[in-house]
Amino acid sequence: MGGDARERVTAASVWFPRAREVELREETVRGPGPGEVRVRAIASGLSHGTEMLVFRGEVPADLALDLPTLAGSYGFPIKFGYASVGRVVEVGAGTNLAPGDHVFVHHPHQQEYVVSAAAAVRLPQRLPPELGVFLANCETALNVVLDAHPRLGEDVVVFGQGVVGLLVTQLLGLAGARVTAVEPIALRRELALRCGADEAVTPEAAPARIAARTNGRGADVVIEASGNARALQAAIDAAAFQGSVIVCSWYGSKPVSLDLGSRFHRARLRLVSSQVSQLDPALAPRWDRQRRFDTALSLLGELVIGPLITHRIPFTRAAEAYELVDQRPEETVQVILTYD
Repeated sequence: MGGDARERVTAASVWFPRAREVELREETVRGPGPGEVRVRAIASGLSHGTEMLVFRGEVPADLALDLPTLAGSYGFPIKFGYASVGRVVEVGAGTNLAPGDHVFVHHPHQQEYVVSAAAAVRLPQRLPPELGVFLANCETALNVVLDAHPRLGEDVVVFGQGVVGLLVTQLLGLAGARVTAVEPIALRRELALRCGADEAVTPEAAPARIAARTNGRGADVVIEASGNARALQAAIDAAAFQGSVIVCSWYGSKPVSLDLGSRFHRARLRLVSSQVSQLDPALAPRWDRQRRFDTALSLLGELVIGPLITHRIPFTRAAEAYELVDQRPEETVQVILTYD
């Protein structure tokens, strides 16, 4: 049963009323109608890339929202977030989910919410629920590797070892690549090695180490996953003749200045945009979004992801979580909000 006013509850959600401010707003959550489920959150993950751009007001104000669960606008106020894990507490007619199921939903940070059953992905029973918050980033990382087309024995450099970068590093290893991780934060370099990188170096040490590891050729593939616009030039400089530079960072409204007048053209480099909303058209005969999603879901139980959670912060202290990621990123990898 669903939709009855007697079943309505109130729930708090995270909103950004303006740049770098967080507030909790109460809203009414109705009972689920046919084909819908009501979910009570267990954990939700902060995106250290896209979400922090939104938090800082570094996204074009007129950009359209790309998820039906988001609310407001990038011009503020906005309810944002896309990695929520919860427990189904009520179902409408005609759903294939049951109360008690653990599900992942592309939904902002909110205590309870109603979504279509099709939008709630049942998580494997053996998977600790909080690890489900990595599903969106795992799908993004898989898309990056599909765009990069690494070959067995190739040298691949990954700039940035945040959550997406660490997942990319692991997937590249599974594909047989030799991975050099470039990351300024020591904690993340240590995790990169734990996640299978052959070497993890600082940006300052990267040019010499990449040259030494590749006998001066440069990297076959370079992936820019740092979110730092300045790193893109370093990524271009690290690529070998006819190498590929895959850009999965989103810089928002930050300007990007590049030197494309020296070796870029003569080295015949390929600059490729990787964005999770689309797959490489060359893969279309065999891959679609469902296959990619199913693959990402199956990988959650195989990859090193638990150690990537550095902080668990109660939902009611969400403002502290954003301040931590914004002001002290060197202490963090994945910050999650927890719900009673």
